[in-house]
Amino acid sequence: MTLHITGDAAADRLLTDDPLALLIGMLLDQQVAMETAFAGPLKISERAGSLDPAALAAFDPDAFAELFKTTPAVHRYPGSMAARVQALCGEVEETWGGDAAAIWTEGSPDGPTVLKRLKALPGFGEQKAKIFLALLGKQYGFTGDGWREAAGSYGDEGSFRSVADIVSPESLAKVREHKRATKLAAKSGGGGV
Repeated sequence: MTLHITGDAAADRLLTDDPLALLIGMLLDQQVAMETAFAGPLKISERAGSLDPAALAAFDPDAFAELFKTTPAVHRYPGSMAARVQALCGEVEETWGGDAAAIWTEGSPDGPTVLKRLKALPGFGEQKAKIFLALLGKQYGFTGDGWREAAGSYGDEGSFRSVADIVSPESLAKVREHKRATKLAAKSGGGGV
């Protein structure tokens, strides 16, 4: 299994190999292009010298925010997103013993349990947790019972709703079109798609 989200082989390899990188990418996926968000963990790793959750959580907050601001920026909101990444890393360290994958592997959890664990993470609301659960199930090998149902429409087979569905440039284009149509419908008062 290899993820193909960013269009950058090194960034995609890190997302594939490091569960914390994938979790951070999902956290960063707001107010920026998906590729930018999911390329963020590689930038953080290169600039901080590590993707160890304890090290990142303990990083000087001002210095960590500076890492986010360095061109090319990790995120368009470097200060607040740096703080969120540090909070997430602190939670992974304290609650999951520094093992991000334990969120979806410890105790062989089912889909609803993983969703609940994800929603308990800093920066992960209902929608982000469902998208991440769908990403785990569709592309990351998670097979816990009921994951599709727990992920809601993001778990639908053959959908092109989110990053969970990006496996190629073509699927990226379909996801972008879905997001554009959803925004357009919301602006015109037609609700979501």
